[in-house]
Amino acid sequence: MSDSDVEQVPESAGAAVAAGPLADREWRLIREEARPGPLNMALDEVAAETAADGGPRTVRVYRWDPSCLSMGYTQDPETVDWDHCADAGVDVTRRQTGGGGIYHDHDGDISYSITAPADELPGDLLDAYHLLCEPVLAAFRTLGVDADYAESERPAIYHPACYLRALHPAHDVCADGGAGRKLSGNAQYRREASVIQHGSVTFDAKPAEHLAVFRDHGVNEDEFAERVGGITDYATATREEAVAAFEDALATWADAEEGAWTDAELARAEEIAAEKYRSDEWVRERPGGR
Repeated sequence: MSDSDVEQVPESAGAAVAAGPLADREWRLIREEARPGPLNMALDEVAAETAADGGPRTVRVYRWDPSCLSMGYTQDPETVDWDHCADAGVDVTRRQTGGGGIYHDHDGDISYSITAPADELPGDLLDAYHLLCEPVLAAFRTLGVDADYAESERPAIYHPACYLRALHPAHDVCADGGAGRKLSGNAQYRREASVIQHGSVTFDAKPAEHLAVFRDHGVNEDEFAERVGGITDYATATREEAVAAFEDALATWADAEEGAWTDAELARAEEIAAEKYRSDEWVRERPGGR
């Protein structure tokens, strides 16, 4: 997951969403749920297990409650301001995917994931990214936001923060057709039998809150705002409308039926969260120590 003026939503925006090439498979849509960060990460793993075991593929939108810093897989915990996070009530967990840390604000972030069997997706990473980002870009179009992959690489401002790392056209989505500020970062990891792609979409950038979770970053709010934008910078949509746009785009792309987690999946997610995503061994160990 990594690294916007106001435009009205065009009348023809709904036409921007189309069924994708995997729409003939069994998919479920899980509409936005608000859960703690460790459980959100565990549920991505559970969705992968379900898909690998012959169950439905999953598209989901989720919210972080409370706000959470998700560290990249190899991120040094010394880059986190642990005292601030504790004082501000911000959860900290570590993702399976690489990149820098992302501050997922309860109100400012919209997150999604797509999970499917590995043998149904392109083996080339870039091809898989571009396939699975189709509904993400479609949702931006629906909202009237001119978003596309970063049109060129741009240097890092602060490497430990995902949204301030070097921009890459493969997976970073930016405003102004790719030439503007970063709106969304997307990351992917592959298990033996399944693929998980998850991403963060900035609804409201909140520079002060985002920067505060990092130690010694040396970045001011203006510098952050020059690199990172949110949907609120480019469209008049409410958060509820933005969430609905991403849910609908994912559902249309996958031709998914609305679904829910089973009791067994929720129990399994609690088990994974306790063993991994809430544990100091996973979250606070130095990179390479696991």
